[in-house]
Amino acid sequence: MAWDEWEQLKTDALARQQGGAAHMQLNHIPNDPGSAPFPGQTGDLKVTQHDLANIGSQAHTLYNQLWDKARLSNTNVDSAASDLTKQGFVLGSGLQQVSNKWAAQLNTLLDACAHISNHMQVTKKIHAGDEDYIYRQMSSIDTLDAGFNERVGDPGKHNPVYDPPKASKKH
Repeated sequence: MAWDEWEQLKTDALARQQGGAAHMQLNHIPNDPGSAPFPGQTGDLKVTQHDLANIGSQAHTLYNQLWDKARLSNTNVDSAASDLTKQGFVLGSGLQQVSNKWAAQLNTLLDACAHISNHMQVTKKIHAGDEDYIYRQMSSIDTLDAGFNERVGDPGKHNPVYDPPKASKKH
């Protein structure tokens, strides 16, 4: 697009705004029945150990595939870039720059995949620890209840105080 054409488009848009022509401005997202609900309207996020394991496994698989298939052989690329540069081709420095950029971007992606995979492993362990803690807390309530039941009567037997009242016999 030529610079003059760009300036003309900007001028036309400004004229339409100032000229009172109808234009649209979005201030919010409409509550369309076909649209996704807003957060907080759907309840809590639920995740299972299987979900976490699957995400971590997929990230690990992607990491391995990138490692095997996306890495450039730096010796070959560097050698080709060097050879082209020595022969006076500007393409040599361009090839080296692309190779360096590719390696940097690939390393960033590999790091992200490793981070996701490792994070899912840690999350699974933390979640399992939370589940165990909740179980232990609930178990201690049962133990506490049993202690109250043992105060009257034989240990381990039900406390008769909590039995329903018996009907009295009239003669």
